[in-house]
Amino acid sequence: MSTLVAIRDAALNSGGDYSPAKEKAATRGVFNGRSPLLHRRIKLLLGGFKFKLLICFAFLSIVVWFSSKIGPFMEWNPHPDSSVFSPSRGGFTVLINTWKRNSLLKQSVAHYASCRGADAIHVVWSESDPPSNQLRSYLNDIVLKKSQTAHKPNFKFDLNEEDNLNNRFKPRPDLRTDAIFSVDDDVIVPCRTLEFAFSMWQSAPFTMVGFVPRMHWLDQKTNGMTQYKYGGWWSVWWMGTYSMVLSKAAFFHRKYLELYTNEMPRSIHDYVTKERNCEDIAMSLLVANATNTSPIWVKGKIYEIGASGISSLNGHSVKRNKCLNDFVALYGSMPLVPTNVKAVDARNEWLW
Repeated sequence: MSTLVAIRDAALNSGGDYSPAKEKAATRGVFNGRSPLLHRRIKLLLGGFKFKLLICFAFLSIVVWFSSKIGPFMEWNPHPDSSVFSPSRGGFTVLINTWKRNSLLKQSVAHYASCRGADAIHVVWSESDPPSNQLRSYLNDIVLKKSQTAHKPNFKFDLNEEDNLNNRFKPRPDLRTDAIFSVDDDVIVPCRTLEFAFSMWQSAPFTMVGFVPRMHWLDQKTNGMTQYKYGGWWSVWWMGTYSMVLSKAAFFHRKYLELYTNEMPRSIHDYVTKERNCEDIAMSLLVANATNTSPIWVKGKIYEIGASGISSLNGHSVKRNKCLNDFVALYGSMPLVPTNVKAVDARNEWLW
Protein backbone atom coordinates (compact mmCIF):
# COMPACT_ATOMS: atom_id res chain seq x y z
CA MET A 1 0.00 0.00 0.00
CA SER A 2 1.45 3.36 -1.04
CA THR A 3 2.00 6.22 1.39
CA LEU A 4 -0.68 8.38 -0.22
CA VAL A 5 -3.27 5.61 -0.03
CA ALA A 6 -2.39 4.91 3.62
CA ILE A 7 -2.83 8.57 4.53
CA ARG A 8 -6.14 8.80 2.72
CA ASP A 9 -7.51 5.62 4.30
CA ALA A 10 -6.45 6.75 7.73
CA ALA A 11 -8.34 10.00 7.26
CA LEU A 12 -11.51 8.25 6.09
CA ASN A 13 -11.43 5.66 8.86
CA SER A 14 -11.03 8.32 11.50
CA GLY A 15 -14.31 9.84 10.36
CA GLY A 16 -12.69 13.09 9.32
CA ASP A 17 -13.55 14.92 6.15
CA TYR A 18 -11.24 14.11 3.26
CA SER A 19 -10.12 16.87 0.93
CA PRO A 20 -7.24 17.39 -1.52
CA ALA A 21 -5.93 20.20 0.66
CA LYS A 22 -5.65 17.91 3.70
CA GLU A 23 -3.96 15.25 1.56
CA LYS A 24 -1.45 17.80 0.23
CA ALA A 25 -0.69 18.96 3.76
CA ALA A 26 -0.15 15.42 4.95
CA THR A 27 2.09 14.70 1.99
CA ARG A 28 4.37 17.62 2.88
CA GLY A 29 5.05 15.99 6.22
CA VAL A 30 6.00 12.68 4.69
CA PHE A 31 8.46 14.06 2.09
CA ASN A 32 9.93 16.78 4.30
CA GLY A 33 8.40 19.54 2.27
CA ARG A 34 9.52 18.33 -1.18
CA SER A 35 7.14 18.35 -4.13
CA PRO A 36 5.56 14.88 -4.61
CA LEU A 37 5.51 15.45 -8.38
CA LEU A 38 9.27 16.09 -8.46
CA HIS A 39 9.90 13.05 -6.27
CA ARG A 40 7.78 10.83 -8.51
CA ARG A 41 9.68 12.02 -11.60
CA ILE A 42 13.04 11.30 -9.98
CA LYS A 43 11.83 7.90 -8.83
CA LEU A 44 10.55 7.02 -12.30
CA LEU A 45 13.83 8.15 -13.87
CA LEU A 46 16.01 6.14 -11.51
CA GLY A 47 13.79 3.09 -11.68
CA GLY A 48 13.25 3.19 -15.41
CA PHE A 49 14.34 0.19 -17.47
CA LYS A 50 16.11 2.31 -20.05
CA PHE A 51 18.20 4.03 -17.41
CA LYS A 52 19.25 0.69 -15.87
CA LEU A 53 20.14 -0.64 -19.31
CA LEU A 54 22.26 2.44 -20.01
CA ILE A 55 24.14 2.02 -16.72
CA CYS A 56 24.84 -1.66 -17.45
CA PHE A 57 26.10 -0.88 -20.95
CA ALA A 58 28.42 1.84 -19.66
CA PHE A 59 29.80 -0.46 -16.98
CA LEU A 60 30.43 -3.29 -19.46
CA SER A 61 32.15 -0.87 -21.84
CA ILE A 62 34.55 0.21 -19.10
CA VAL A 63 35.30 -3.41 -18.17
CA VAL A 64 35.98 -4.43 -21.80
CA TRP A 65 38.21 -1.40 -22.41
CA PHE A 66 40.21 -1.98 -19.23
CA SER A 67 40.61 -5.70 -20.00
CA SER A 68 41.91 -4.95 -23.49
CA LYS A 69 44.55 -2.66 -22.01
CA ILE A 70 45.88 -5.01 -19.37
CA GLY A 71 45.35 -8.24 -21.31
CA PRO A 72 48.79 -8.42 -23.00
CA PHE A 73 50.60 -7.97 -19.69
CA MET A 74 48.72 -10.88 -18.12
CA GLU A 75 49.66 -13.42 -20.78
CA TRP A 76 53.26 -14.18 -19.82
CA ASN A 77 52.08 -17.37 -18.07
CA PRO A 78 48.66 -17.83 -19.68
CA HIS A 79 46.21 -20.69 -19.58
CA PRO A 80 44.81 -20.70 -23.14
CA ASP A 81 41.30 -21.84 -23.91
CA SER A 82 41.38 -25.57 -24.61
CA SER A 83 39.40 -24.95 -27.80
CA VAL A 84 42.43 -23.23 -29.32
CA PHE A 85 44.60 -26.34 -29.08
CA SER A 86 43.78 -30.00 -28.90
CA PRO A 87 46.02 -33.03 -29.45
CA SER A 88 44.06 -34.01 -32.55
CA ARG A 89 45.14 -30.79 -34.25
CA GLY A 90 48.84 -31.39 -33.62
CA GLY A 91 51.35 -28.93 -32.25
CA PHE A 92 54.45 -27.04 -33.29
CA THR A 93 58.17 -27.05 -32.65
CA VAL A 94 59.67 -23.86 -31.20
CA LEU A 95 63.05 -23.21 -32.81
CA ILE A 96 64.92 -20.64 -30.69
CA ASN A 97 68.02 -19.03 -32.15
CA THR A 98 70.46 -17.87 -29.46
CA TRP A 99 74.04 -16.68 -29.12
CA LYS A 100 75.76 -15.96 -25.81
CA ARG A 101 72.64 -14.66 -24.06
CA ASN A 102 71.86 -17.35 -21.52
CA SER A 103 69.73 -15.10 -19.32
CA LEU A 104 67.43 -14.30 -22.25
CA LEU A 105 67.42 -17.93 -23.32
CA LYS A 106 66.18 -19.01 -19.90
CA GLN A 107 63.29 -16.54 -20.03
CA SER A 108 62.39 -17.54 -23.56
CA VAL A 109 62.42 -21.31 -22.92
CA ALA A 110 60.38 -20.88 -19.73
CA HIS A 111 57.76 -18.88 -21.57
CA TYR A 112 57.32 -21.12 -24.61
CA ALA A 113 57.26 -24.23 -22.42
CA SER A 114 54.06 -22.79 -20.90
CA CYS A 115 52.28 -22.61 -24.28
CA ARG A 116 49.99 -25.58 -24.83
CA GLY A 117 50.76 -25.96 -28.53
CA ALA A 118 54.50 -26.44 -28.02
CA ASP A 119 55.30 -30.07 -28.84
CA ALA A 120 59.08 -29.50 -28.70
CA ILE A 121 61.61 -26.75 -28.04
CA HIS A 122 64.90 -26.79 -29.92
CA VAL A 123 67.66 -24.30 -29.13
CA VAL A 124 69.97 -23.50 -32.05
CA TRP A 125 73.38 -23.30 -30.34
CA SER A 126 76.18 -21.82 -32.48
CA GLU A 127 79.08 -21.45 -30.08
CA SER A 128 82.43 -23.22 -30.02
CA ASP A 129 81.84 -24.26 -26.40
CA PRO A 130 78.85 -26.52 -25.77
CA PRO A 131 76.20 -25.54 -23.22
CA SER A 132 77.20 -26.33 -19.65
CA ASN A 133 75.64 -29.21 -17.75
CA GLN A 134 74.21 -26.66 -15.34
CA LEU A 135 72.42 -24.82 -18.16
CA ARG A 136 71.14 -28.06 -19.66
CA SER A 137 69.79 -29.22 -16.31
CA TYR A 138 68.18 -25.87 -15.56
CA LEU A 139 66.37 -25.68 -18.91
CA ASN A 140 65.18 -29.28 -18.77
CA ASP A 141 63.75 -28.67 -15.30
CA ILE A 142 62.10 -25.40 -16.27
CA VAL A 143 60.39 -27.03 -19.28
CA LEU A 144 58.88 -29.70 -17.05
CA LYS A 145 57.85 -27.14 -14.46
CA LYS A 146 56.27 -24.60 -16.80
CA SER A 147 54.45 -26.97 -19.14
CA GLN A 148 50.65 -26.72 -18.79
CA THR A 149 49.90 -30.11 -20.35
CA ALA A 150 50.37 -33.77 -19.45
CA HIS A 151 52.39 -34.17 -22.63
CA LYS A 152 55.61 -32.32 -21.82
CA PRO A 153 57.51 -30.64 -24.67
CA ASN A 154 60.62 -32.41 -25.86
CA PHE A 155 63.63 -30.16 -25.16
CA LYS A 156 67.05 -30.33 -26.80
CA PHE A 157 70.02 -28.32 -28.03
CA ASP A 158 70.92 -28.36 -31.72
CA LEU A 159 74.69 -27.93 -31.49
CA ASN A 160 76.81 -26.13 -34.07
CA GLU A 161 80.45 -25.29 -33.54
CA GLU A 162 80.49 -22.54 -36.17
CA ASP A 163 78.77 -19.20 -35.56
CA ASN A 164 76.66 -19.00 -38.70
CA LEU A 165 73.15 -17.63 -39.19
CA ASN A 166 72.41 -20.41 -41.69
CA ASN A 167 72.43 -22.80 -38.71
CA ARG A 168 68.95 -21.73 -37.68
CA PHE A 169 67.50 -23.30 -40.82
CA LYS A 170 69.29 -26.65 -40.81
CA PRO A 171 67.02 -29.70 -41.20
CA ARG A 172 66.15 -31.55 -37.98
CA PRO A 173 65.49 -35.26 -38.66
CA ASP A 174 63.89 -35.86 -35.25
CA LEU A 175 61.08 -33.30 -35.61
CA ARG A 176 57.62 -34.60 -34.71
CA THR A 177 55.63 -31.69 -36.16
CA ASP A 178 55.26 -30.08 -39.56
CA ALA A 179 54.88 -26.64 -38.01
CA ILE A 180 58.02 -24.74 -37.04
CA PHE A 181 57.86 -21.57 -34.99
CA SER A 182 61.14 -19.77 -35.59
CA VAL A 183 61.93 -17.14 -32.94
CA ASP A 184 64.89 -15.15 -31.60
CA ASP A 185 65.85 -15.65 -27.96
CA ASP A 186 64.86 -12.06 -27.10
CA VAL A 187 61.33 -12.20 -28.54
CA ILE A 188 58.32 -13.21 -26.43
CA VAL A 189 54.97 -13.83 -28.09
CA PRO A 190 52.09 -14.30 -25.60
CA CYS A 191 50.75 -17.86 -25.72
CA ARG A 192 47.24 -16.93 -26.75
CA THR A 193 48.57 -14.83 -29.63
CA LEU A 194 50.92 -17.65 -30.61
CA GLU A 195 48.09 -20.19 -30.64
CA PHE A 196 46.02 -17.92 -32.88
CA ALA A 197 48.91 -17.58 -35.32
CA PHE A 198 49.30 -21.37 -35.30
CA SER A 199 45.63 -21.76 -36.25
CA MET A 200 46.22 -19.33 -39.12
CA TRP A 201 49.22 -21.36 -40.28
CA GLN A 202 47.11 -24.53 -40.22
CA SER A 203 44.77 -22.89 -42.71
CA ALA A 204 47.71 -22.12 -45.04
CA PRO A 205 50.55 -24.50 -44.04
CA PHE A 206 52.86 -23.78 -46.98
CA THR A 207 53.13 -20.05 -46.49
CA MET A 208 54.87 -18.06 -43.75
CA VAL A 209 52.74 -16.72 -40.90
CA GLY A 210 54.36 -14.24 -38.54
CA PHE A 211 54.38 -11.07 -36.49
CA VAL A 212 57.10 -8.88 -38.03
CA PRO A 213 56.08 -7.63 -41.51
CA ARG A 214 58.41 -5.98 -44.01
CA MET A 215 58.05 -4.77 -47.58
CA HIS A 216 60.09 -4.43 -50.77
CA TRP A 217 59.50 -1.15 -52.57
CA LEU A 218 60.33 -0.33 -56.18
CA ASP A 219 63.22 2.12 -55.96
CA GLN A 220 64.50 2.84 -59.46
CA LYS A 221 65.52 1.37 -62.77
CA THR A 222 69.14 1.75 -63.83
CA ASN A 223 70.42 0.42 -67.15
CA GLY A 224 67.33 -1.72 -67.46
CA MET A 225 67.84 -3.22 -63.98
CA THR A 226 65.12 -2.79 -61.36
CA GLN A 227 66.32 -1.81 -57.91
CA TYR A 228 64.33 -2.36 -54.75
CA LYS A 229 64.32 -0.73 -51.35
CA TYR A 230 63.84 -2.70 -48.15
CA GLY A 231 60.90 -1.24 -46.22
CA GLY A 232 60.96 -1.45 -42.43
CA TRP A 233 58.10 -1.37 -39.97
CA TRP A 234 57.22 2.30 -40.41
CA SER A 235 56.75 1.99 -44.15
CA VAL A 236 54.47 -1.02 -43.59
CA TRP A 237 52.52 0.89 -40.95
CA TRP A 238 52.17 3.94 -43.22
CA MET A 239 51.20 2.13 -46.43
CA GLY A 240 49.49 -0.97 -45.02
CA THR A 241 51.36 -3.24 -47.46
CA TYR A 242 53.93 -5.97 -46.81
CA SER A 243 55.56 -8.85 -48.68
CA MET A 244 57.65 -10.57 -45.97
CA VAL A 245 57.30 -11.72 -42.39
CA LEU A 246 60.65 -12.09 -40.66
CA SER A 247 61.77 -15.39 -39.19
CA LYS A 248 62.52 -13.72 -35.85
CA ALA A 249 58.89 -14.66 -35.03
CA ALA A 250 57.18 -16.74 -37.71
CA PHE A 251 55.63 -20.11 -38.51
CA PHE A 252 56.62 -22.12 -41.57
CA HIS A 253 56.56 -25.75 -42.73
CA ARG A 254 59.54 -27.90 -41.80
CA LYS A 255 60.12 -28.79 -45.46
CA TYR A 256 61.60 -25.31 -45.94
CA LEU A 257 64.50 -26.26 -43.66
CA GLU A 258 65.44 -28.90 -46.23
CA LEU A 259 64.93 -26.54 -49.16
CA TYR A 260 66.93 -23.74 -47.52
CA THR A 261 69.89 -25.98 -46.72
CA ASN A 262 70.01 -28.25 -49.78
CA GLU A 263 68.12 -26.55 -52.62
CA MET A 264 68.68 -22.82 -52.24
CA PRO A 265 71.62 -21.44 -54.28
CA ARG A 266 74.90 -21.95 -52.45
CA SER A 267 75.84 -18.38 -53.27
CA ILE A 268 73.07 -17.17 -50.94
CA HIS A 269 74.43 -19.36 -48.13
CA ASP A 270 77.87 -17.89 -48.66
CA TYR A 271 76.44 -14.38 -48.71
CA VAL A 272 74.67 -14.87 -45.35
CA THR A 273 77.82 -16.40 -43.85
CA LYS A 274 79.98 -13.50 -44.97
CA GLU A 275 77.62 -10.65 -44.11
CA ARG A 276 76.25 -12.21 -40.90
CA ASN A 277 72.86 -10.84 -41.88
CA CYS A 278 69.78 -11.35 -44.06
CA GLU A 279 69.04 -15.05 -43.48
CA ASP A 280 65.45 -13.96 -42.78
CA ILE A 281 65.16 -12.23 -46.16
CA ALA A 282 66.60 -15.34 -47.81
CA MET A 283 63.92 -17.53 -46.15
CA SER A 284 61.12 -15.16 -47.20
CA LEU A 285 62.36 -15.24 -50.81
CA LEU A 286 62.63 -19.03 -50.69
CA VAL A 287 59.04 -19.54 -49.51
CA ALA A 288 57.61 -16.95 -51.90
CA ASN A 289 59.52 -18.53 -54.80
CA ALA A 290 58.18 -21.99 -53.88
CA THR A 291 54.54 -20.94 -53.42
CA ASN A 292 54.05 -17.75 -55.46
CA THR A 293 51.88 -16.48 -52.62
CA SER A 294 52.02 -13.79 -49.97
CA PRO A 295 52.86 -14.41 -46.32
CA ILE A 296 50.31 -13.75 -43.57
CA TRP A 297 50.89 -11.05 -40.99
CA VAL A 298 49.19 -11.73 -37.67
CA LYS A 299 48.37 -8.69 -35.58
CA GLY A 300 49.52 -9.23 -32.03
CA LYS A 301 51.62 -7.63 -29.34
CA ILE A 302 55.11 -9.13 -29.01
CA TYR A 303 57.80 -8.23 -26.49
CA GLU A 304 61.51 -7.77 -27.06
CA ILE A 305 63.19 -8.48 -23.74
CA GLY A 306 66.83 -7.86 -24.63
CA ALA A 307 68.91 -4.89 -25.65
CA SER A 308 68.62 -3.48 -29.16
CA GLY A 309 69.72 -5.88 -31.89
CA ILE A 310 71.53 -5.39 -35.16
CA SER A 311 68.54 -3.55 -36.64
CA SER A 312 69.45 -0.55 -34.46
CA LEU A 313 73.03 -0.33 -35.77
CA ASN A 314 74.15 2.35 -38.22
CA GLY A 315 74.01 1.23 -41.82
CA HIS A 316 71.50 -1.55 -41.15
CA SER A 317 69.03 -0.32 -43.79
CA VAL A 318 71.79 0.02 -46.38
CA LYS A 319 72.88 -3.58 -45.77
CA ARG A 320 69.31 -4.85 -45.99
CA ASN A 321 68.79 -3.01 -49.29
CA LYS A 322 71.92 -4.60 -50.69
CA CYS A 323 70.92 -8.07 -49.48
CA LEU A 324 67.51 -7.78 -51.07
CA ASN A 325 68.81 -6.67 -54.46
CA ASP A 326 71.68 -9.16 -54.51
CA PHE A 327 69.34 -12.04 -53.68
CA VAL A 328 66.84 -10.98 -56.35
CA ALA A 329 69.67 -10.85 -58.88
CA LEU A 330 70.62 -14.42 -57.95
CA TYR A 331 67.01 -15.56 -58.36
CA GLY A 332 66.71 -13.72 -61.67
CA SER A 333 63.32 -12.23 -60.69
CA MET A 334 61.42 -10.81 -57.73
CA PRO A 335 59.44 -13.67 -56.12
CA LEU A 336 57.93 -11.63 -53.25
CA VAL A 337 54.17 -11.01 -53.50
CA PRO A 338 52.78 -7.89 -51.74
CA THR A 339 49.53 -8.05 -49.80
CA ASN A 340 47.31 -5.87 -47.60
CA VAL A 341 45.73 -8.74 -45.66
CA LYS A 342 46.18 -8.88 -41.89
CA ALA A 343 44.93 -11.64 -39.58
CA VAL A 344 43.24 -10.34 -36.43
CA ASP A 345 41.90 -12.29 -33.48
CA ALA A 346 38.39 -10.84 -33.08
CA ARG A 347 38.31 -11.87 -29.41
CA ASN A 348 40.83 -9.12 -28.71
CA GLU A 349 39.08 -6.42 -30.75
CA TRP A 350 36.39 -4.04 -29.53
CA LEU A 351 35.26 -2.95 -32.99
CA TRP A 352 35.20 -5.52 -35.80
